[in-house]
Amino acid sequence: MTQHASELTSPNDWDRSGLPGWSYHSPALLDLEKEQVFRNHWQIVGHVSDVPEAGDYLAMDVVGERALVVRGKDGVVRGFHNMCRHRGSRVVAENQGNCKNALVCPFHGWVYNLDGTLRGAARPRSFPELDKTEFGLRQLDLEVWMGFIFIRFRSGPQPSVAELMRPHEAEIAHYGIADMVPSYGIWSSVSKVNWKSVRDVDNEGYHVAMAHPALQDLYGATYYDEPFVNGVSRSFATYNPHAGRRWSVRNYVRIAPEPARLPDDLKKAWIYYGIFPNAVIAVQPESVQFYQEFPLSTGETLLRGAIYRYRDESREQAAARYLAFRIDRDTMAEDIQLSEWSNESMLSKAFEGFYLSDLEMGVRSHHDHLRAALPVLNLETAPDEKDIWSLNEALGSRK
Repeated sequence: MTQHASELTSPNDWDRSGLPGWSYHSPALLDLEKEQVFRNHWQIVGHVSDVPEAGDYLAMDVVGERALVVRGKDGVVRGFHNMCRHRGSRVVAENQGNCKNALVCPFHGWVYNLDGTLRGAARPRSFPELDKTEFGLRQLDLEVWMGFIFIRFRSGPQPSVAELMRPHEAEIAHYGIADMVPSYGIWSSVSKVNWKSVRDVDNEGYHVAMAHPALQDLYGATYYDEPFVNGVSRSFATYNPHAGRRWSVRNYVRIAPEPARLPDDLKKAWIYYGIFPNAVIAVQPESVQFYQEFPLSTGETLLRGAIYRYRDESREQAAARYLAFRIDRDTMAEDIQLSEWSNESMLSKAFEGFYLSDLEMGVRSHHDHLRAALPVLNLETAPDEKDIWSLNEALGSRK
């Protein structure tokens, strides 16, 4: 049985404060987040349909790391550090493309097979004999889950993606995501806020009624959030009975098919699955998308995502997907403005911290996950920047 966030807690039995304001503007903390949060957890690179043929690749530069995903001649999708073993050059320079039969470093011409093994160095007689595996591209942990390609920069005790998503696997399986194909391609943009401010806005629907006219029109009466539990959250809504005051919503509700593949409770549903620390997979009757954010600095965040459609979509599905895109585009612009206002307030001496509603348990539970990963976030007063790493280690040892 699904519970609303407000049903999971009593009015006074949880701490309504969020993370301290200093944590949104601390360079030392940001470095710690990159090292111990982003590099340790699974990140979405794209979808198997983004690399359909041998030699197709995706590259992603985030948190000081460079990931490369390539489909081999054997059909297997593999992940590597986009880093030549000779001098560390990028092996591929573009974010997406095809390298045909091999990966060739543009610096000195070292050549790698599509499975990452070294085919040969340029002017090989100038080197000792090189072991093809030992000097191959360094592999990344990679997992394909329902068509989405996840990589991890550092191996560790965190569960697999399949284990993380198991509570929601049966629901998501109805959509046939693995067989979908790209619609508009992978997009990216930059928002001038701390990455946590982006996630804070996205982790609660309390603001929908006031800040998102299109979403409120489409599903505001039915929307609810569930908190993060073991690294995953869920938000659910179905179309309002009288949706249609706005042009995009009116036509979306009128056109959107109700796919036979979906059970009745999902035929008119928009569902968002949050994956700690920074990603969302969102399903709609006609499409699926992912979006995520990565810190560039304390005040800049890379936003990245893509939308995928059914391979055999009808004209109605295509039209509904376009209208949903319009609704999401407006919503993103509204969220960017809200996150900027919230983020900048934390620089003011008048800022006294968050005071969260029962409807914002998604924010609190995401913050709790961050506190568990980085105990220094339990300090309400900003520590000295040079002490943050040592304090975090000391606090962690007391668990």
